[in-house]
Amino acid sequence: MNLQQIVAQKHQSPGGEMLLVGNTDILSAMVRIPIVVIGLVVVALSIPIQQSLGSSRTLDFTIYSDGSTHVFYELETNPLEPEFSTKLFGTTLENLTIIDNNGFLLSYETVGDSVLIETLGASHIFIDYDTQELVSKTGKIWKFSVDPSSEYSLLMPNDSVIVEMNNFPISMEVENEQSRLVFTPGQTNISYYISTLASAQTTESISEDGGTDNSSILWILAGVISSIVIAAAIIVIKRKSGTPKSSVTIQKDEEPKLQSLDPESIFKAKQDLREDDKEIINFISANGGQVFESELRKKFLQPRTTMWRALKRLERHGIIEIVKKDFQNVIKLRSTLEDDS
Repeated sequence: MNLQQIVAQKHQSPGGEMLLVGNTDILSAMVRIPIVVIGLVVVALSIPIQQSLGSSRTLDFTIYSDGSTHVFYELETNPLEPEFSTKLFGTTLENLTIIDNNGFLLSYETVGDSVLIETLGASHIFIDYDTQELVSKTGKIWKFSVDPSSEYSLLMPNDSVIVEMNNFPISMEVENEQSRLVFTPGQTNISYYISTLASAQTTESISEDGGTDNSSILWILAGVISSIVIAAAIIVIKRKSGTPKSSVTIQKDEEPKLQSLDPESIFKAKQDLREDDKEIINFISANGGQVFESELRKKFLQPRTTMWRALKRLERHGIIEIVKKDFQNVIKLRSTLEDDS
């Protein structure tokens, strides 16, 4: 007796008639199983995808010597959602800029330490801002504290020396004489001091007590003179070789203007300027007092949003003015300093 006869015998009625069990019934029962399995697999695969939308791909902190911190996010968002909300580090923010993956500025609304962003179908957004809330100072010791929920990097200030750290980094490298640390998610507290402060105080104490011998004074004077000579040579070289052609075009096209401010007078009046802002002022002054914004980005190798924040900061200080010309921004040093807005 073969398998078909056994199956037929099992499904005979008491009267001897065969009860037909169609092949379609068996096939439909078998087909339902893989459909259910495939559905479960699709649901399982969709869970990590949904969790990844809105997750942080890049989180960078840059600490400046004045105690301020620049925060940069790169986030993945759901392009099907019109809005996206994320947590910020601090409530007092400066120079907050949010753009999408096409470089367009996005509208937003801050509520406490969170921001609600109109993503307009963007798949990635980039958030930049400065805050004074992540670094505190006690005496000569600065302390940086942060508690992110994702992996992040931290760029320490120039000449900083770490004296205490509660969380060990997973990697460390030196970048332009600055330490870049990478940490896993979680609370991190770092105490550090700026070594140049100690050297400056040592120089002051030597000059006050007058206990140094003549040879030490001669060495100091020689160092100061050599520094002045080197700085003067660098300025001459930059003025000869670093003037872009486009800045000359601006001067030819426009009417004669008032003499722009001298960088030294600006630095004397605005003593809280950052070092990178001073470099921008020196470059503009060396190029006739006005340059295109694109020239600044090429000179300092900075992305558009970073340079734009710096220029808006100088504009608020009343040092520069930003003028539109042929779909470009012309950056001009003012002839007189204006009060901070």
